Amino acid sequence: MSGDTVNQRPEILRMPNDADIVRFSRDFGTRFVITVDTEEEFDWSKPLDRTSHGLDHVPRLAKFQQFCEGFGIVPIYLIDYPVACDPRAAEILRDAIAAGRAEVGVQLHPWVSPPHDEDVNVHNSFAGNLSPDLERAKFRKLRDTIEKAFGVGPMIYRAGRYGVGPATAAILSECAIAIDTSVRSRFDYSATGGPNFRDHPLCPWWIDKRGGLMEMPLTTMFWGPLRRYGQKIYPALWRVPRLRGALARLGLLERIPLTPEGVTMDEAIKGIDVALEEGLPILVFSFHSPSLHPGLTPYVHNDTDLDSFYNWWRGVFDHLQKRGVKPACVKDVMAAAEI
Repeated sequence: MSGDTVNQRPEILRMPNDADIVRFSRDFGTRFVITVDTEEEFDWSKPLDRTSHGLDHVPRLAKFQQFCEGFGIVPIYLIDYPVACDPRAAEILRDAIAAGRAEVGVQLHPWVSPPHDEDVNVHNSFAGNLSPDLERAKFRKLRDTIEKAFGVGPMIYRAGRYGVGPATAAILSECAIAIDTSVRSRFDYSATGGPNFRDHPLCPWWIDKRGGLMEMPLTTMFWGPLRRYGQKIYPALWRVPRLRGALARLGLLERIPLTPEGVTMDEAIKGIDVALEEGLPILVFSFHSPSLHPGLTPYVHNDTDLDSFYNWWRGVFDHLQKRGVKPACVKDVMAAAEI
């Protein structure tokens, strides 16, 4: 790894060095967190626009919150502007957040977040591609809206479409954000103008240790006999995705993100076991909130799929418990990080 976060301006995309890796207190052990991209519904197959979206799934947040509470898990809701403006979301989550049974963070979808001073296109859908002033203005407006609606100042951020840029770290530090969780290690979005996270580490690191800003990347593991070569093999096959599928079917190499969206429970368990074998201190799970309502994402088409979604979590929670992996939240992660 390379980079000097002491002498250089903090930047999320800069590769950390060994000294930047976060050390956690011994009693923290290995933990997992659940992050929910709490966002409006829209047709993922159509061009983005500012108005063609819905919020029909918002009432379903109540069931998921109750479900997590039954397992003693504190979900982290990363909320974007349309959801922050929906009074039903605050009504459902505000008491749980105040009691520490849930946490709230920021998720910036630029195309639906004011001020609307940019063209709506793929390039501008990555907030880090906007001018620093516009990215800052959108972030501040969203953060303030969340704080007013939910009664607490958010401490964690994820860029919509994982779209961080050169100014993002400074903006987060200015606004007292403690954790960024935008980096999706093992994924490369540069073909559409987004960031390349292919070689970023899977363990948390300090973006700005002096300023107290940590990166907590989403967890994606390579599994199979070829997994140690995954970072070289998988990107090389981006033009021939059928070969990626063939390697997975042959049990030679799979890329497994920790999400119920497009990943089976058995695959997720394989990913968890590899993560534990590699000694990751935190496993970061994620999904999009519209998947809580059938028909709103490509992953949950009907009630049967929704039942499978919840069963996925039950199976994953059971396996994590058997492996001795306890749940955590932003408060826990911050408290355990050694400065």
